[in-house]
Amino acid sequence: MKTLNKANKELLQEGTVIPAHPLALDPHRKLDERRQRALTRYYLDSGAGGIAVGVHTTQFEIRKKEFDLLKPVLSLAAEEVEKAQLARPFLKVAGIVGPTEQALREAEIAVSLGYDLGLVSNGGLASLSEEALIQRTEKIAEIIPVFGFYLQPAVGGKVLSFDFWKALADIPNVQAIKMAPFNRYQTLDVVRAVCHASRYQDIALYTGNDDNIVADLLTTYRFTIHGEQREKNIVGGLLGHWAVWTQKAVTLLQEIKQIRKSGQQIPEEMLTRGIAITDTNAAFFDAAHQFKGCIAGLHEVLRRQGLLEGIWCLNPEETLSPGQYEEISRVYQQYPALHDDAFVSSHLSQWLS
Repeated sequence: MKTLNKANKELLQEGTVIPAHPLALDPHRKLDERRQRALTRYYLDSGAGGIAVGVHTTQFEIRKKEFDLLKPVLSLAAEEVEKAQLARPFLKVAGIVGPTEQALREAEIAVSLGYDLGLVSNGGLASLSEEALIQRTEKIAEIIPVFGFYLQPAVGGKVLSFDFWKALADIPNVQAIKMAPFNRYQTLDVVRAVCHASRYQDIALYTGNDDNIVADLLTTYRFTIHGEQREKNIVGGLLGHWAVWTQKAVTLLQEIKQIRKSGQQIPEEMLTRGIAITDTNAAFFDAAHQFKGCIAGLHEVLRRQGLLEGIWCLNPEETLSPGQYEEISRVYQQYPALHDDAFVSSHLSQWLS
């Protein structure tokens, strides 16, 4: 069983920025290795504390036999992290999907490539009971430390109960949970369940609610359980939204941590910025069309910055929705303080070399 080393566990618990890594393709929809490496370098130099590879933003189609890109893409990112020789901890998170047999294979691949955690998705497994999903997670956790994942139903997830999350939190080697149901009630279910679990202090909570990033990170959850007051904060984010404008996301989390540490009243400006970030997310993720263009939207931002050549996806039908290009232009113009174009421009030639 692989476990987290002390430095990485402390980083995970403290909270950090973990972008969900996109897939760089050329005009023939083949892997563009040069730009794939450039993306990883961007996240490293932005100050992110990790990357998540092989996740939804990386496109689940990488696992199809005709593409067979899961291991190559995981390998490229791991190589770039190794080459960077960072003097700080950095979390490599591998997406793990599919029925138990497939998930265990993917966990073994991730461990063989030096990944620290597996982000375990229950997407596409609607036919499995909650008990079967827990058993699947237990088996994966025997191979690699687990990052649990509440995926929103709009993109293939299923609604999961309080009891499910309590049981998941009590699995040894489950280290964190990413909450991305895009739903306040379901997010609360997870936090409350973790607080009821015997391992509640061991579980780091991360937001995946790209529609509510700032409020998630500013909120303290407090419950009285068996006469004991327990508190949890959402300490960081593992987000598709943070795959773009990443350097500003790192600054944002630093500011939020300082506010939490000081105990000061939350500045109104921070809440206002949170709404601006949600507005940009609506454009990038194509909320107007039930997130149909979410991957292409992120690609479009990276294309404008020069990190990607185009917005191609492995599935030719995945592209921008009608009006999405204009929406991205609108938020770009309306919120110039949120983008990191100057930072990207100053490093781009180095990352692409």
